[in-house]
Amino acid sequence: MVGRVLVDNTMVKVVFVCMGNICRSPTADGVFTQIVETAGLSEVIKIDSAGTHAYHIGNPADPRSQECALRRGIDLGQLRARRVTERDFQEFDYVIAMDLDNYTNLEDLCPDGLLHKLKLFMDYAPHLKIKEVPDPYYGGVNGFERVFDMVEEASKGLLEDIKKAM
Repeated sequence: MVGRVLVDNTMVKVVFVCMGNICRSPTADGVFTQIVETAGLSEVIKIDSAGTHAYHIGNPADPRSQECALRRGIDLGQLRARRVTERDFQEFDYVIAMDLDNYTNLEDLCPDGLLHKLKLFMDYAPHLKIKEVPDPYYGGVNGFERVFDMVEEASKGLLEDIKKAM
């Protein structure tokens, strides 16, 4: 799979990162939280999300993301956008970028010696043969549904990777 990066064996910490933290990364946060809960691992995996830009700090997830998630039994209503920081690389074991632009932004932000924590999310779903989760912000409802499907597949792969490292 993608590789083991655990810092400590007691708690695995994952942060998903997109541009504004209102579409893709909160969707990943919600989907991965549900998958982790279903696997009975909520006590050992901490999940968060953030954005590389400060456009939406404090705002809830995009209503279209929330609606898509609710149709699939996931509530994103409690999530609020925040900006990723250098400290996230120290706190989290996995810093997961949704696309290559945000990956590059995260590379620039990453403190020395912690780049091994940075991963591209779709690398956990190689069978889809897609490198990036597209930003659905300017598209229609179908874009949010497509993103949800992609996030769901990559989340399954990420959980398998984490379980192997535990």
